[in-house]
Amino acid sequence: MREEQIFAKTLEELSALAKEQGNMLSEEQVTEAFDKANLNLGEPQLEMIFAYLKNKKIGIGQPADPFDYMTREEIDYLEEYLKAVQAGADVTDGVKEAVLLSAMAGDADAKHRLIEIFLPQVAEIAKLYAGQGVFLEDLIGEGNVALTMAAEMLDCAQNAKEAEGTIASMIMEAMENYISENASEKKTGEKLAENANDILEKAEELSKELGRKVTVEELSEETGIPEEKIRDAARITADHIEFLESEG
Repeated sequence: MREEQIFAKTLEELSALAKEQGNMLSEEQVTEAFDKANLNLGEPQLEMIFAYLKNKKIGIGQPADPFDYMTREEIDYLEEYLKAVQAGADVTDGVKEAVLLSAMAGDADAKHRLIEIFLPQVAEIAKLYAGQGVFLEDLIGEGNVALTMAAEMLDCAQNAKEAEGTIASMIMEAMENYISENASEKKTGEKLAENANDILEKAEELSKELGRKVTVEELSEETGIPEEKIRDAARITADHIEFLESEG
């Protein structure tokens, strides 16, 4: 395996470890991981790695402060959300365990009560994912849906502690999937825009060469770009490729 591949794999493993530890790593864990991978990094390189991890919302030596990655609007929303749901969640550990056990047994009222009790936890988990390209409000929404689903899927849990772990895992997975899906959509959008710009440049070049607007067929023949791809680019730009003859 090449050195850059080992480096990337080590970073990936550290990110996974941080997730298990509440988005936190110690400096020793980072340095030991790279030493174990036989990557002899100097102080400047390690500082760059620490900066990279912090940018990924991973605390070094102490948990990252989620408020550092939240907008004023998100902080205000979080405060209002917690204010609205906190009253219904203030129960003792004993009451929470009893509700969990009843929900595990299929009691409908207990499932409803369980959701009320865990709503603040959804917000606390969402804070861990703040600043990753999606709105906190949307993360909480995804978490609430996952919580509702989890309340219906606790019959396989062996005890209240396992049921609580299942709930937290489903909430986290829902938020991670939402972030991943949005990142994928963003990449797709950026790629489409990049392709459209490339086609725009080629249309301009050919138009100047011919002294007139060009047709889709001419541009395709000249550049080798499929006609449908050119039409897609025209649609993306709302037919504002001024050097391309409109087909409408």
